Amino acid sequence: MAELLLELFCEEIPARMQARAAEDLVRLFSDSCAALLEAPPKSFYGPRRIGLTAPLKPSVTTEAKEERGPRIGAPDQAIEGFLRKHGATRDALTEQGQFWVLVKPGQSVEARALVAAAIPTLIRAFPWPKSMRWGGTSSMVWVRPLKRILCVLDGEVVPFTLAQGGDDGHGLASGDLTEGHRIMSPGAFAAHSFADYKAGLAARHVVLEAEDRARMIRDGINALATAEGLEVVPDEALITEVAGLVEWPLPLLGRIDDAFMDLPPEVMRTTMRVNQRYFALRKPDGTAAPRFALVANIAAPDGGAAIVAGNERVLRARLADARFFWDLDRKQKLESFLPKLDSVVFHAKLGTQGQRVARLESLAGLIAEKLGAEAALARRAARLAKADLASGMVGEFPELQGVMGRYYALGQGGNARVAEAIAAHYRPAGAGDAVPEEPIAIAVALADKLDQLVGFFAVGEKPTGSGDPFALRRAALGAIRIILENGLELDLGEVIGMALQQYVAQEYRRATGREWSDDDTSLFWENERWPFAEDHAALVRMVPGFMLDRLRVKLRSEGQRHDIIAAAFTGSRDLNLTRLLSRADAVRGFVESEAGANLLAAHRRAVNILRIEEKRDGHAFDTGYEGHLLKLQEEVALAAALEEASTRIRLDIEAEDFERAMEAMAGLRAPVDAFFEKVIVNDPAPELRRNRLRLLARLRAAMDAVADFSKIEA
Repeated sequence: MAELLLELFCEEIPARMQARAAEDLVRLFSDSCAALLEAPPKSFYGPRRIGLTAPLKPSVTTEAKEERGPRIGAPDQAIEGFLRKHGATRDALTEQGQFWVLVKPGQSVEARALVAAAIPTLIRAFPWPKSMRWGGTSSMVWVRPLKRILCVLDGEVVPFTLAQGGDDGHGLASGDLTEGHRIMSPGAFAAHSFADYKAGLAARHVVLEAEDRARMIRDGINALATAEGLEVVPDEALITEVAGLVEWPLPLLGRIDDAFMDLPPEVMRTTMRVNQRYFALRKPDGTAAPRFALVANIAAPDGGAAIVAGNERVLRARLADARFFWDLDRKQKLESFLPKLDSVVFHAKLGTQGQRVARLESLAGLIAEKLGAEAALARRAARLAKADLASGMVGEFPELQGVMGRYYALGQGGNARVAEAIAAHYRPAGAGDAVPEEPIAIAVALADKLDQLVGFFAVGEKPTGSGDPFALRRAALGAIRIILENGLELDLGEVIGMALQQYVAQEYRRATGREWSDDDTSLFWENERWPFAEDHAALVRMVPGFMLDRLRVKLRSEGQRHDIIAAAFTGSRDLNLTRLLSRADAVRGFVESEAGANLLAAHRRAVNILRIEEKRDGHAFDTGYEGHLLKLQEEVALAAALEEASTRIRLDIEAEDFERAMEAMAGLRAPVDAFFEKVIVNDPAPELRRNRLRLLARLRAAMDAVADFSKIEA
């Protein structure tokens, strides 16, 4: 087994591209050299390099091939030409049918040759999100100028060049040289194995593994903060990013000027994070600390004092800019920003942000009424929720939308619940983000997400398998989490219909100059073509269907059985997500019980019999069996049990007591077992056969009223 070491060394690679590039390198190499691999390649990456190491077979033997040649009896010139093409002689030909066939035996090809052929093609076809061309007229492109290619196999260089046709590829050829830290250990050194390579980099102030750099950053800033009696505000994404910016991480602490400590902590954190990649610190009580952490890329002779002082000067300037926006925005009322939204386009087909605010205001009020919350407060919060988009601070830092609206509303004496709803209506922003819990905030957050879903679906901007440019999957999942985690009893079809109504009202106002009303809407539709979805009912079905799909994906990702989810969802037209989840839990408990498992087997038997007989007769059997045709004790007992169970199931479902409904269904086990043991369904008498098949149809309908048990896997 031979060890391959490949490193592509270049100028600084953007941190956000490094991990994906390492994955792509492994994938492309594995695809092109799959026959050589003894084990999967392992990648590494950093600010100036991506690479991999892999155990390879010394050589591989190609498969034997047959090439069909000229017909038997063809002119000698044709045969000789065929042989010359393949570098063979006549004694290599065999007769197969009417043709000469050349049998090419398998050949042993060295790993070195295969790697040398594969790597140049891989490099030239590398899928960087953005690439650049440099060095005159060369066709070579890379994310940043490519400087060196280290490629050694079993200690020896694998020779190849990137030259292609008339393109010299910048003269890049493979070798055994790489470089350490640009400042602390300049110059090249040779490496002939991965162990030597990693040790050589460490000796030259380069930590090769991204995980090691991230750990050094995390542990280093935590230790410095703890020594000051402080703690670091958690930010794993920033740690990962900084680990892609430095090769030799050295955490340091700086001080924030006291003159800026009255700024909102979110403003300071965002300024430090976005502009400078600094880490925010806080006191044990959660308040902002006048300190920040940074990560240097060199070990300075003065212990980093000059680096810290320089970064403190830069931060003062950044915070002064933030102070300017903070003071400027507070000179006017939050509501005074609203007129500016009339000229900000939300989407070309959906109107302006100002029009969206009007829709949200109405929709939030309607949802609040459904939740039993104060509709007036919900409308007020929705009216102000987007106002800070026109503020100077959010214009500079879009990450602070909602946050600044809350501060401005509170600073101007606004209602605290309204202010909190302004901040919370964007949540949840991701999988780890909490959902809003206060009813006013819930109403505004749901209105925001449902307006987004309905609007983009209405104009045909639905997510595809390859893209979701308007983050509709995230909006759907956010709405689902808000509903489920707060146990809300909302009908999706109803609230989505209310969201669609806001677009109808908006378009009606645009076309007529009047407020929308039920009285003359029908006349409007007869004379105007609405630019949104023509089939409103289809849209009201489409959006809940999309949300239910997202709920299925969520539940499966949490380890729920996909067949139980399908059974509970398919067997119900209920669009109350909280009830649907309760139904799924009840179905799970039922099918995992002994009685449930046995009854499911009987259900499958009944469904299979019905499917076969319905196909034979050319029609489905209804559930209207006739009592006077029930001849055997077992079918009489089953009919009686079905009537009792069906009534109980219907009442329990109406009461949303799905566990009791499952108990009622489990009670059918004994009479169903007895029926299949004693009763011949396909009786020779046609009227008895029909009646017994209708009785089975009644059993199927009773069970399917709870869930579609045909979806449950055996």
